[in-house]
Amino acid sequence: MVDIAVAVVGAETPGNVGTIARSMKNFGLAELYLVDPPELDPDGEAYGFAGHAREDVLPNAETVPFEYLVENFYTVACTATTNQDATSHVRYPFLEPAELAGKLAEVDADVCVVFGRERVGLTNEELAELDRICSIPASGEYPVLNLAQAATIVLYELRGLTVESTQHPEEAHERAEEHEIEGLYATFSEYLHDIGHPDEKIPKTERLFRRLVGRAHPTGREARTMRGVLRRGAMRASGEIPRDSSSDAEREG
Repeated sequence: MVDIAVAVVGAETPGNVGTIARSMKNFGLAELYLVDPPELDPDGEAYGFAGHAREDVLPNAETVPFEYLVENFYTVACTATTNQDATSHVRYPFLEPAELAGKLAEVDADVCVVFGRERVGLTNEELAELDRICSIPASGEYPVLNLAQAATIVLYELRGLTVESTQHPEEAHERAEEHEIEGLYATFSEYLHDIGHPDEKIPKTERLFRRLVGRAHPTGREARTMRGVLRRGAMRASGEIPRDSSSDAEREG
């Protein structure tokens, strides 16, 4: 886990501040700094847009001068840099949000992600004082995102550093045992013969099936289920199972 704070510089709209606080809460961040903020009325839109972040992130936000960020954090400025290069930007090259987490994982310091103003973003003078630039690639016809939208995209990409667990953890994929895979191949071969597949095409079809299964890495349950489907298909093709019949296996499947 990396300690990451968020700063919003010169926001004009209280609702944007509230929405950013909500995104922070969504993605496991709690430390919010505000530079020249608008008035944040507890009964106004900032708290109205903040969701559960109105309980902690927003009321605990600190108002600080810009230099406080520079002096106390490794800073990442989030700004539009479309169509700019080494000759026309003070912090080229810039990172995209998808690259940011990997770079910040290497930083041995407290990090602050800094978002600028709604209309003009961060000034070149401010950018010159910050450590890295992050820019969201967008359509060349309209590359400038809403402040709160941009913050949500960036904070989402940082979730691997800030959120210990997610609602959708990746399940470990356990490939079927080799004897189960070989059993699936054997059942498929029997199926081809039982349904009357042309004899001269069976070897090639078996090879294609092996290639397909080899790429798929089925689990044991998937291999067993497919064997059951193939057996039942062969039985139905041979007339052993009437077409209008059903079984517990079919109802469960």
